[in-house]
Amino acid sequence: MKIGPLISKDRFRLVVVSLFLFSFFCFLILQFYKVQILEGKKWSRQANLQHQLVVSTPFKRGVFYSNIEIKEKHPQVEQPFVIDIPKFHLFIDPFVIPEKHRDIISQNISNYLDVDDKRARYIRREFERKSRSRKIAAFIDHKMKENLQDWWSPFAKKNKLPSNALYYIQDYKRSYPFGDHLGAVLHTLRDDRDEKTHQGVPTGGLEMYFNDKLKGKEGKKLLYRSPRHALEAGKEIIAPENGADVYLTINHYLQAIAEEEIEKGVKIANAKCGWAVMMDPKTGDVVALAQYPRFNPENYRKYYNDPNLLQLTRVKAINDCYEVGSTMKPITVAIALLANEELKKRGEKPLFDPKEKVRCDDGHFPGRTRPIKDIGVHRYLNLDMAIQKSSNIYVAKLAQKIVERCGAAWYREQLQNIFGFGEKTGIELPSETRGLLPTPGKVYPCGRLEWSTPTPFSLAMGYNILANSMQVLRAWSVIANGGYKIKPTLIKKIVNKDEISYGTVEHEKVLDEKICNRVVKAIKFVTKKGGTSHWGDIYGHTEAGKSSSAEKVIDGAYSKHQHVSSFMGFAPAENPQFILIVSMDNPEYRYLPGIGKTHYGGKSAGPVFCEIMRRSLEYLGTPPDDPHGYPRGDPRRIPEKADYFHETEKLNALYKKWNS
Repeated sequence: MKIGPLISKDRFRLVVVSLFLFSFFCFLILQFYKVQILEGKKWSRQANLQHQLVVSTPFKRGVFYSNIEIKEKHPQVEQPFVIDIPKFHLFIDPFVIPEKHRDIISQNISNYLDVDDKRARYIRREFERKSRSRKIAAFIDHKMKENLQDWWSPFAKKNKLPSNALYYIQDYKRSYPFGDHLGAVLHTLRDDRDEKTHQGVPTGGLEMYFNDKLKGKEGKKLLYRSPRHALEAGKEIIAPENGADVYLTINHYLQAIAEEEIEKGVKIANAKCGWAVMMDPKTGDVVALAQYPRFNPENYRKYYNDPNLLQLTRVKAINDCYEVGSTMKPITVAIALLANEELKKRGEKPLFDPKEKVRCDDGHFPGRTRPIKDIGVHRYLNLDMAIQKSSNIYVAKLAQKIVERCGAAWYREQLQNIFGFGEKTGIELPSETRGLLPTPGKVYPCGRLEWSTPTPFSLAMGYNILANSMQVLRAWSVIANGGYKIKPTLIKKIVNKDEISYGTVEHEKVLDEKICNRVVKAIKFVTKKGGTSHWGDIYGHTEAGKSSSAEKVIDGAYSKHQHVSSFMGFAPAENPQFILIVSMDNPEYRYLPGIGKTHYGGKSAGPVFCEIMRRSLEYLGTPPDDPHGYPRGDPRRIPEKADYFHETEKLNALYKKWNS
């Protein structure tokens, strides 16, 4: 009678327990469903944030390569002007570093990085951030990383800290095998990246001009947070894409020659600075572009933080313009010869005869308050003598005839359309100056006319016109290459994923070859006996060139003691291999016995022209085309067989007859 109720009570308890367990498991199932299905993405995301980290993996920026094809039968080994070398950024995970270890860890990191007190305090503050990832050092090298890791690994193990509380992410940094050579042309990247794109920020030069080609695309990498996994290891999600490589027209040997000689020239002339540009006049390929003092890309901050050094970040031959001076005179002669042809087509009398005896001791011209003067006094000159002696009066008389017979607009049109003055060259560098070519009828902002009555006389001798050295080089190339207007370039090709690109340019014929040859005949006298620039004579080779000593405008007036002095020329004289301009900014105004006034372009820039061209032709194996044209004391010297000896003797005798 008492057993039944007991059994019923046990069953009741069993049912209750069973219902509770069933309900509990149902609740767990519902919770699992909620966590895994309904809120699965949310909790997965939080778990990943705690245990995984997606980081960007760096790409290699494109490389600038030298033009190694310029020398035939030479080992074709690619030579970079700039390369990307691996560096590392140091990160910490403050979340897993206990408070008691932070001081000693930050102090040791600061010691290994060899930072100052200000930087050490910054590193220590980063340990207090509520973050799983703080960058505390950028671009440390492999050796520094190893030294730091040699200390950290045993320290972390001893104190039972996660080994990846300190971790590294690889990156690349620009390095320059040739140091500061070509520095202002190449430029560099700032140490700090763009915050949104993580791309390097160029400081200028080719890095800026070709930034879109050079930059690549970052990859993605999944890293794991746990003591067993070093954060440097992980799974690659997206592979990085490297940037395009740019092959320059500049050759590293020729660049080194130009850099060495322009430095020596600036120091000898005691000039403020100097620059040189050498180009193939037939193709427009710039093979050397040097300046001194130089800009060192690896120390770019020093230059941008010092106003006195900031100007060295500019490519003087492209970014700075000046009055051309006497290097304009052969161009004036070419336009006068062209005017002869134009007048013949009209059935009119020619403008002038190159052999004509012209009086040049009177420098009075319409519209001028002061007479034009020559360096020396010359009673009579013909074309060849005028270029040999660098006569301002002779070329001014030519300009006067050009304007009287053909008009001012026609004169200006030839300067622009044939020789490119007033137009950018389009060279692949930022901030090229356009220069200034006066226009008849146009006024300056101050209200004065750009072109007045005396303007053509000034233009004839290279004043009242502004141009950069690359524009002058382009203008002279028309004469050197037989009449073609070329486009200067720094680029041979751009290679991206085995795809080669870069536009080719067809050069326009703008001047008759006969006119070019006649101008060359005249300027060959400049470096010979009786000329103004015998320092520019390249022994063993023929050359044609002209010096310039343009006065600088100081406080609104032309200075007699401050100049931009240049030498412009090409070699060999016939079928030239290179055309070269050398410029000196403010060479010291002084007199040396046996030499004379050293600020003149023939004496400050001429020797630099000679050495750059001589060494360049020698390097390329160009055989001498004047094998007897050597100085006194050289056994190879046979004056009577030297190039232009008899022509020079004849011209000098005629000059003496006319002016004695």
